Amino acid sequence: MSIGFFVTGTDTNVGKTLVSCSLIHAFAKTGRSVVGMKPIAAGCENGRWLDVDQLSAASTRQFDRAVINSYHLLAPVAPQIAANYEAVDIDIAVIQQAFHIVQKAVDIVIVEGVGGFVVPLTSQTDTSDLAVALNLPVVMVVGLRLGCLNHALLTAEAIRARRLPLVGWVANMIDPQMDDIAENIEVLKGRLVSPLIGILPYNPHIDASVSADLLDINPLLM
Repeated sequence: MSIGFFVTGTDTNVGKTLVSCSLIHAFAKTGRSVVGMKPIAAGCENGRWLDVDQLSAASTRQFDRAVINSYHLLAPVAPQIAANYEAVDIDIAVIQQAFHIVQKAVDIVIVEGVGGFVVPLTSQTDTSDLAVALNLPVVMVVGLRLGCLNHALLTAEAIRARRLPLVGWVANMIDPQMDDIAENIEVLKGRLVSPLIGILPYNPHIDASVSADLLDINPLLM
């Protein structure tokens, strides 16, 4: 039976795509078929949505672009705003249908969210509604920078409020100038009930197939 995970972050630009691709590689190394989805992508660079490209390249099977990426929006802003610019209505039911197509065909599906956990998609829905609709356990990426303790604890609280399991978190060093990194990680280890499944060093050019070896996926398979 296929399993899946919803990858969220404590903010935008904290490394969700890197962690999602790393999870794909880590699971693939166990012999499982794994596909990454980015249902909503906001921000086009030279005609490409790079996060979608990276997830597709890491995946062990290929699907039609519209399946793994239901909505690709031009502006690098919150999805509700970007969709309004293009007169697009983001429909979670469309994403659910795409997810079920992939879920039936592979062992593991990694669904990367957009922005943080409660980013508006429409005037009535946000990213947490998507996670609930897909009914997936959550992996949280904590971008290690000043303020991350508050962001991480609030995100974990929001996940619990939606009655979704937070099955693991990854500490990603996104600020090389941050002080007391080890101390911040220890605080989070003491406050978050879910396991720390990896610490990624600061490296803007790290390959996800390499960072995959820094993740412990065993807690996710229990």
